[in-house]
Order: sequence, then structure tokens, then C-alpha cells
Amino acid sequence: MTLVLFTIATFLSTLAGGYIAIKNLKRLHYVLGFTAGIILGVVAFELLPEIFGLVADIKMDPTYPMIALVVGFLLFHIFEKGLLIHHAHEHEYGEHKHPQVGVLSALALSGHSFLDGVGIGLGFQIDPAVGIAVAIAVIGHDFADGLNTVSLMLTHKNSVLKASKMLLLDAIAPVLGVVSTYFFHLEDSQLVIYLGFFTGFLLYIGASDILPQAHEKNSSRWTIALTVLGVLAIFVVTRFA
Repeated sequence: MTLVLFTIATFLSTLAGGYIAIKNLKRLHYVLGFTAGIILGVVAFELLPEIFGLVADIKMDPTYPMIALVVGFLLFHIFEKGLLIHHAHEHEYGEHKHPQVGVLSALALSGHSFLDGVGIGLGFQIDPAVGIAVAIAVIGHDFADGLNTVSLMLTHKNSVLKASKMLLLDAIAPVLGVVSTYFFHLEDSQLVIYLGFFTGFLLYIGASDILPQAHEKNSSRWTIALTVLGVLAIFVVTRFA
């Protein structure tokens, strides 16, 4: 019953994050600034410590997850630049619209949300206390995922309707992840490589995509303050969990 309740909470948390992003469409630069801070916080206070802990536990060479991090960063860079082929005079033909990048980013976040659900399910299989601790962290993270999904879709000129559909997919993903743990087991060595890869992906979209977009049209002290607030919010969530 506890697992079911926490699974429902991840679904609602993701929807709540996306709803806030949609309702603040006219102040999207503020939302993006906050989102960039959340991403930095997730990398610094959740993913990297988890990688270091697992590497120490399984006595794995830390070079491998760091290679996965670089691959994740470069792979999304290659995907993005492959989709965004800018010609020298492209600005003469109107506003740039690259909705494919938003969809690609949202799908990647949904994939991570699925694995968040896997983490909850495996945690409860080990011990209920471990499962609850993981679930608390994931609920806070899934709120950020919902926010990020909508922000990325809208930033890259997708419609609100399409952003809402991707938000629903992201909300369902951790639920499916929990269900899937009844059918397979993820080894620690595989989890470390996955975490490294996703950390590289997050670093790229946070530093090279979301943060520049937040300051592109309306850079302000409030945007910077919200970025710092996003970092602090994840710090508090991870310390509490």
C-alpha cells in the first residue's frame, strides 16, 4: 500500500511541476532560470553523490561513469546541433523554431522518470525504509521533471497542447518504472553507467540550453536569484531525503 501511495505521489508531483510552468507562460524566463538551478542542484546533490557512493560500494573504476557522463553530454550536443543547422543568414527569415529539440528533450526526461520509478521499486524490494527514502527524493525530482518537460517544449516553440501531452507521458513514466521492477533487476554496475550518462545530458541542457534561454530576452537579477533558489531547493530536498 505504501508503494502504491508513493507511486501516485510521483504522478501528481510531475503534473504539478508542469502545471506551474504552463500557468507562468508569460514569465517563462523566470521559470527557465529556476529550472536551470534545479538541474544544477540535481547534478551536484543527487546524481554525482549517488555515482560516487555506488562506485565505492562496488569497487568500480570511476573512469567508466565519467566516460558515460562525457558521452551523454556530447551525444545530446551532437543530436541538438544535427537538428539545429543554422545558416549564415537564417535570421533574415524570421523567428527560429526548432520544436524537435523540445520533443527530444522531453522524451529523454521521460526516460529518466521511468528509471526514477525503477529506483523506487527496487528500493522497496531491498527494504521499505530504503524505498521510502528513494521515493521522497524522486517525488521532489519529478516535480522538477514536470517543470523541465513543459519549459523545454515551450522554449522550443511547441504548442501548449503538445507540451501537455508530453507532460502526461512524463507523469506516467515513473509509474511504469515501478511496475517494471516486478519483471527485472538492474545491477549496480549498470546503474552507475546510466547515472553518469544522464548526468552528462543534464549538464548540457542546463548550461548550454536552458540557462542561456532564460537570459536571452529578459535577463535580470530575479532570474539569477531564481536560479540560486532552484539549487537551494534541490539541496534541501536531497538532504531531507
